[in-house]
Amino acid sequence: MAVTAGMVKELRELTGAGMMDCKKALANTDGNMEKAIEFLREKGLAAAGKKAGRVAAEGVVQTLVVDDKKAVIVEVNSETDFVAKNALFQEYVADVAAQVISTSAADVDTFLTEAWAKDTTKTVAEELSSKIAVIGENLSIRRFEKVETEGCVVDYIHGGGRIGVLVVAETDVVNDTVKEALRNVAMQIAALSPKYIYRDEVSQEFIDHETEILKTQAKNNEPNKPDSIIEKMIEGRLSKQLKEYCLIEQAYVKDGDFTVASYIESIAKEVGGTITIKSFIRFETGEGIEKKEENFAEEVARQIGQ
Repeated sequence: MAVTAGMVKELRELTGAGMMDCKKALANTDGNMEKAIEFLREKGLAAAGKKAGRVAAEGVVQTLVVDDKKAVIVEVNSETDFVAKNALFQEYVADVAAQVISTSAADVDTFLTEAWAKDTTKTVAEELSSKIAVIGENLSIRRFEKVETEGCVVDYIHGGGRIGVLVVAETDVVNDTVKEALRNVAMQIAALSPKYIYRDEVSQEFIDHETEILKTQAKNNEPNKPDSIIEKMIEGRLSKQLKEYCLIEQAYVKDGDFTVASYIESIAKEVGGTITIKSFIRFETGEGIEKKEENFAEEVARQIGQ
């Protein structure tokens, strides 16, 4: 497969590696993007934590929490950031979240067939079409998730709706101190995007895969080192990597003297109770959606030609 400039550009955006390194990686993997990313990682040229997906769509993430026990997080997409900041659009997204909190629908397709709560003569899909006509851009209710707990759930919105987080905790004390601490954890999740909460959640398959990547990387960078030293290097690097991936092992961003685990323990001790992080949900607007890029000059030329 011929390697195009667009493919090189995409791989650079995904990995942060140099242009020539990206071109070489694509050439060595016959243009396979996933294999090219691993090729660069093995050479130590790509960050391990880079997401293999572009964030390009606009819109907002909205959360809603009821009585600290029930919550919803939704993502509604628009074509432009201008519309995402529009008051009418944001009011509509808030209305969607308010309906999702009480819906029995398990997915967006089913949700769209429901009656719209604010005007039951319409379905959710028909109200969406109406908003598209008024706003003048294509809109999409992309996804939602709901949680209920006997403990406590808190939310956090970052960047005006660019990232939204829900954190669910099992706790025998629910007060402002505990909720503030959980919101600080939600901010941590928004900033560092952990993959897991605890290390025992990490699958052996994932560990084996990362070990192979690190082994190849180490042998490429340290070809003269004996296998016994290489193994110790891999063990240390994997442990460091897992600390970045697992929430409670991360350094607490607001105070580096704590890990997230020790921070939560200190709050539990302060309030005289127990606090255990049970789950979290993190939505980032446009996550995994590749937005079509248009060259304005080319578009004008095409229209003139037509």
